[in-house]
Amino acid sequence: MTSVRLPKDIEKKLEKLSRELNVTKSHLISEALNEYLTRCESPVSPYESGKDLFGRYGSGDGTLSATYKRRVRDRIRENHHSR
Repeated sequence: MTSVRLPKDIEKKLEKLSRELNVTKSHLISEALNEYLTRCESPVSPYESGKDLFGRYGSGDGTLSATYKRRVRDRIRENHHSR
């Protein structure tokens, strides 16, 4: 058994949620701690966190990243020569 002291604001939130869900505060704390420990044991890589978002809002033009440096260089030359 472990005892934990909580700040008053967290205690109030815990009490409120406990009443709303009709479960004990111990149950909520145990579930939250279990979820936290599970995440710490097997952290998700940044790639895994965002892989479903990658390319989601793309332009559809697959050459943009490959030609980026050339387009920037051309733009700089245009601005420099127009002066």
